[in-house]
Amino acid sequence: MKTLIATDGSPEATTALRTTARLLRRSRNEIEVLCVAPELESPARQLAGRRTKDATTHRTYQQRIARETASILDEAKTILDAEGIGARLFSETGSPADVIVELAEEHEVTVVGASGRRHASQPGLGSVASRVVEHAQGTVLLARELANPETLRVLAGVDGSLASKHALSALTAYFEIDSAEITLIHVKETPWIHLGLDREWFDYPRDVFDQADPEIQLEEELQREAEAVLEAAQARLAKYNYSVSTLIEDGNPATAILGEAESGQYDLIILGAGSPGTAKRNMLGSVSARIAWQAPCSVAVVKPVE
Repeated sequence: MKTLIATDGSPEATTALRTTARLLRRSRNEIEVLCVAPELESPARQLAGRRTKDATTHRTYQQRIARETASILDEAKTILDAEGIGARLFSETGSPADVIVELAEEHEVTVVGASGRRHASQPGLGSVASRVVEHAQGTVLLARELANPETLRVLAGVDGSLASKHALSALTAYFEIDSAEITLIHVKETPWIHLGLDREWFDYPRDVFDQADPEIQLEEELQREAEAVLEAAQARLAKYNYSVSTLIEDGNPATAILGEAESGQYDLIILGAGSPGTAKRNMLGSVSARIAWQAPCSVAVVKPVE
């Protein structure tokens, strides 16, 4: 297992380092910490024939960036050393998002920081983290502050798709959840969601709505499917003897998962998502970006490695 942790010295990145140390498995995990320095961009010269970059300015910039990246990586090392974790530290120059996405291909897990509970009034992702979630392969962990450092609470979205099965596999392979409390959640997208109506619109008295009504039959079928999906997901985890509970919700998948994450004080949401360009018909593929942005806790978005 190889893990890439991106840091820029920000409070969010510092939190991500500590959270990663708690969430990810340590045995046979080769951790690399990356700091990306942006390239120096000089304004275009007006006179033809003059160089666009002054050598002295470029050299001064490179020296300053070298000092800053070394300081950021030293801080990261101090944090990980305190957690008993060794890591290879290195820096690159270029577009942070592009460099991280490219290096993600060589790692099973890529970690970036994101704001969370302490920054409720602000968007949850910056431009770099957003692009990494969208374009990086494998598992992307948006690491936020933990709510329960001692006993982790994990919320796993399942919908029976191949993507959600990949997510459960990543959960057992990469995350330190032997003593965690795991909740498997399935959200039924019932008819009124697609029609833009409240559930009460369909709640007629029994003497008005006959049991043979198509809407009732559909909801009963969705309930059976939900129970089957959760039963299959539980079976995938049974051999590990985890503490697992299940939950079925009605409504919009993103709204339901975010609501449960907030009310249940979870530490990690894990979701499956399709590869870029694939049809986003399944529940999780269509909502993972919104959950990544708005979740109050860490989010792991799992995509197949191409």
